[in-house]
Amino acid sequence: MRMRPLIAATAAALLLLAGCASSDAGGGATATATPSATAAANALEGDLTVFAAASLKAAFDEIAVAFEEENPGVDVLPITYDGSSTLATQIIEGAPVDVFASADEKNMTKVTDEDLIASTELFAANTLVVALPPGNPAGVDSLDDLADPATTVVLCAPEVPCGAASQTLLTNAGLAVTPVSLEQNVTAVLTKVAADEADAGLVYKTDVANNDAVESFAPDGAADVVNSYPIGALADSANPDAAAAFAAFVTGERGQEILASYGFGAP
Repeated sequence: MRMRPLIAATAAALLLLAGCASSDAGGGATATATPSATAAANALEGDLTVFAAASLKAAFDEIAVAFEEENPGVDVLPITYDGSSTLATQIIEGAPVDVFASADEKNMTKVTDEDLIASTELFAANTLVVALPPGNPAGVDSLDDLADPATTVVLCAPEVPCGAASQTLLTNAGLAVTPVSLEQNVTAVLTKVAADEADAGLVYKTDVANNDAVESFAPDGAADVVNSYPIGALADSANPDAAAAFAAFVTGERGQEILASYGFGAP
């Protein structure tokens, strides 16, 4: 008869322990959920404004889509593409931008010298080719032909990265070329050549990759004139976390794969 109170006491103790275990499990579940809740709270979100060199259009359009897929809370607004010198001027004058990708270090330096970007990183390289209208009606087959007065040539303006590179290429070859027009970005040069408004133009090799609207060839000396592309997040970005993440994406494995698929070289 004396065993029953002992059995009852033991059972009560077991129930108490079970209740404590249940409470601990519940606490454990809460602790496990906390990091997830924190991660959700820290997830990237909001709009992102990107300025990028005209030669980056095809690659960066794809990069923007891939970045949004990895960061569904971020909306990369339609990217502004133009000559790097034009974009740099707009940023210095106060354009609200989160990320700037330049086709050369010179124009990026203009922005960093104003303390508008704290740090930059090179992410791509590019070289020049001679672009020709379909069928090459003028029979241009060497860089020397661009110096022929009978050949109409269109180039980027000297302050634009493709224009500075073009001048270096021609100077290295000892050639003096008088263009019929100087354009503010490489896309404009390519458009005029494709429309047969010029016999030839100097553009980046990435601009003619998979482009059936023009023909092209790599001139002698092109490999010695390489444009390096830097990227940086603006110091006063309205979305600094997303801006830094986008720049990191471009320089990271996925961004580099996309750039390589469009013909860009490693930085």
